[in-house]
Amino acid sequence: MRIEVTPADVAASRYAISPLGEAVWALRVHAGQHAVPGLAPWVARTRSVFEQLRRDYPAVGALMALLRRGGYNADFIQPPPDGIGRTFSDELAVVRATPLGQARDELSRNLVGLRTPPAYARRIYDSPDVVDRLADAIEASWMALVQPDWPRLRAVLERDLVHRAGRLLAYGWGAAVADLDPRLRWVSGGGLGAIEVADRDPRSYSLDGRGLLFIPTVFGMMINYVEPPWPFAIVYRASGVAELLGPPDPGRPEDALDRLVGRSRAAVLRALALPATTSQLVVQLGMSLGGVGDHLSVLRDAGLITRVRSGRSVRYRRTPLGDALTAD
Repeated sequence: MRIEVTPADVAASRYAISPLGEAVWALRVHAGQHAVPGLAPWVARTRSVFEQLRRDYPAVGALMALLRRGGYNADFIQPPPDGIGRTFSDELAVVRATPLGQARDELSRNLVGLRTPPAYARRIYDSPDVVDRLADAIEASWMALVQPDWPRLRAVLERDLVHRAGRLLAYGWGAAVADLDPRLRWVSGGGLGAIEVADRDPRSYSLDGRGLLFIPTVFGMMINYVEPPWPFAIVYRASGVAELLGPPDPGRPEDALDRLVGRSRAAVLRALALPATTSQLVVQLGMSLGGVGDHLSVLRDAGLITRVRSGRSVRYRRTPLGDALTAD
């Protein structure tokens, strides 16, 4: 697939976070539809919660029976976000407002080619309140699986947005697309160039000044959207996911970096895979403000990190030496 880009698309491109999307993706992770590096501790920690969720809400199982890779998924279940400031409640309201006729049409298309769902799931799909029942399942999944960790998750997503937007404005499309996913590559030429996606779609699409919507995800995987009702969009895995679960597990064996600088200080250094403010690190790592500040001071004095002012914020980032120490 080719997504052709024009100069006007730089200014029109935007970035968004989808809390509701993370709830649906979290179900996919527990369903075993895909694995995200770094999330094994989260999966183990929330497994019992997930199992209880399925027992309490049959519609969760019905929802999971619809989700699949490489095929159509009903659009109303996961509407596209339209900005960074949208809350889970805002997105869920869009789901609940879906007309019944639209929901039935999308569910019928979704079920084509799927293994026959369980009888209880078919009853839910055929019920007159199917939209509300599936919305209730998404809400319960959000509250049980995602909301408890949302401050940390959001910190990771917002940091990635700032990083990615800065690369697009400062260096252009090639830098913005680089390292998003191995299946994406930037090809210059023509009016400006194109994003090539290694998938089964041989067609070309043009943004025509409408821009591209970038959506980082913690629980999801790379997906591109080129059909209504979505705008042109790319969902991609955010950087720094492996460090989002807080300070290292006390039971984890110490590695060389832990022994060199201490476990908590090593966690701060690892968390700076992307530039971050002190407050973002506090939320992400679950440490005190004073503790994070002390670690940043020592790491900066040692030449492992540096700080850069961005507007009213001060962001810390690793130096080449800090990158070398944290390399796998």
